[in-house]
Amino acid sequence: MATNVFVYIDHYNGQAVGAAWEIVGAARKAAEALGAGVTAVVIGQGVSALAEEAIQHGADEARIVDDPQLKDYRPESYATALTKVLKDGGAQVVFLPTTARTRELAAVTAVDLETGVVPDLVGFEVKDGKVVGTRPIYAGKLMEKVVVATAGPQIFLIRSRVFPKPEAQQGRKGAVTKVDAALGAATTEVLGYKATEAGVSLTDAAVIVSGGRGVSVNPKLTPPADITDDHQKEVWRAQQGFALIRELAAVLNAAVGASRAAVDAGYIPYANQVGQTGKVVSPDVYVAAGVSGAIQHLAGMRTSKTIVAINKDVEAPIFKVARFGIVGDLFEVLPALTRELKAKLSR
Repeated sequence: MATNVFVYIDHYNGQAVGAAWEIVGAARKAAEALGAGVTAVVIGQGVSALAEEAIQHGADEARIVDDPQLKDYRPESYATALTKVLKDGGAQVVFLPTTARTRELAAVTAVDLETGVVPDLVGFEVKDGKVVGTRPIYAGKLMEKVVVATAGPQIFLIRSRVFPKPEAQQGRKGAVTKVDAALGAATTEVLGYKATEAGVSLTDAAVIVSGGRGVSVNPKLTPPADITDDHQKEVWRAQQGFALIRELAAVLNAAVGASRAAVDAGYIPYANQVGQTGKVVSPDVYVAAGVSGAIQHLAGMRTSKTIVAINKDVEAPIFKVARFGIVGDLFEVLPALTRELKAKLSR
């Protein structure tokens, strides 16, 4: 049996990202249709345990590139390693989970292999030995079918939470092969990391509670006397609004998101932005409070399974994509919703 479906296991600090095992499940589905096997690729330092974990989640074998130079992610080193593994393994199809790292890694690797890469897959099928991917276009208003027409391997990035995560099978065995990638001298240096706001990861979250510009519109709140600048008063009001967002998120064990308008206004860090230029998410439940529903924002969350919108404006575009809508003041609705859900979930 030829093993020609490869899946890249993205990880950080020795832990696989939440979508990594979902992608192994997707690779398994493609391999069965192609009559092939699944090879997991793990790159880093001290990553043998991740290779074994990949096999337990459904890979037939794993190939690892383990080198001190790969302790931190750097695109040129990781792309060199991944290109080497894919060339040596005769890869025909390559799946990667969608993260900030893998978007870059897939693009650089595709250049090295002189092939194409398709981002943002939300589904696929196999026809005539080729993977036909489905991805949203025009801010999610349409879905298109796309194939990689080049002779090189077909590279696909798959959105998180699209495929079910396979259960780990303890004791499942498969070969683990170490690959020497001949990395050469690195051209970049990682100086350090800066921690973002603690909480549930947006891309991994089953539930997300997001706020927009509406979180700052509460005339009943009076800023402290020492805040005299109008914009700072607006930011202060927005912080009170996002405090309500965080309270609901804590009850639901949810991630906190935001629209681009809220981020641009300085209400909340960019790391929380959901949208075309922020994080693209597909949670089970997406609560949008004070979010108007601009096209840019909808592009990042339209594929959520259930969307709940809270807005005073009955004409807000967000209601067009929402399964449930509440027309009302978020400063009244959110506390009431938080109280009721806390009571329900504590029983």
